[in-house]
Amino acid sequence: MNISKKTVLITGGGSGIGLETAKLLSAKGNKVLIIGRNGDKLNKAAEGLENVSTFTADITKTEDVSKLVKKITSDYPELSVLINNAAVTYMYKHSEQSNSFDKASDEFLTNYFSVIRLNEALLPLLKTQQEAAIINVTSIVAITPATGIPTYSDSKAALHSYTLSLRQALAADTSVKVFELMPPLVNTEFSKEIGGEENGMPAIDVAKELIEALESDTYEIYVGQTKDFRGFYLSDPAGAFAMLNQQ
Repeated sequence: MNISKKTVLITGGGSGIGLETAKLLSAKGNKVLIIGRNGDKLNKAAEGLENVSTFTADITKTEDVSKLVKKITSDYPELSVLINNAAVTYMYKHSEQSNSFDKASDEFLTNYFSVIRLNEALLPLLKTQQEAAIINVTSIVAITPATGIPTYSDSKAALHSYTLSLRQALAADTSVKVFELMPPLVNTEFSKEIGGEENGMPAIDVAKELIEALESDTYEIYVGQTKDFRGFYLSDPAGAFAMLNQQ
């Protein structure tokens, strides 16, 4: 697809993959809307960037989503690309007493249910465009879980499944293309607790691969180590699980 001179909305756009993607899209002449919970963080992230606007909203809250969708529909009716990048994770193990129900509930609300709600709310607008796209950001742990972030892994596996179904449903009679970005561990503020600073892939490299995939209509975007890991998993699921969890 052509990924220039479009209007793009990015959730979790104040840092990491979301911000690096916003920078690249801005440089390509797109109008970029970055969404996040922290208005000060968003405004600081947007400083010096052309055609980047910020909107403070919590996508887990029905009222915030309603206001956001109303604003977008009114002021940006040309919106044609939605990147669902916002996420939350908790590091713990099922063998521990860790309030796993509460953690899993938070992860699924942000990483899965909120994506479904926002997609459904904005689809009427996206369907009016000649060319449109939804990008759901999952993870290498959607392939097989990492036991140190177990319910985060579950939420990304659910998002992967949903993405496949959504792509098939929209391909029949709409102009909306559905992409899945599946990065490995990335060096971001989000991943510091799980070793991203030491072992993660640079966020800018993930953003570059995303742009290239959009331009070539590559719907399943296996970034960095994810491509080789997926191949390993398909040939040896138990071995891939052991490697990811260092067993």
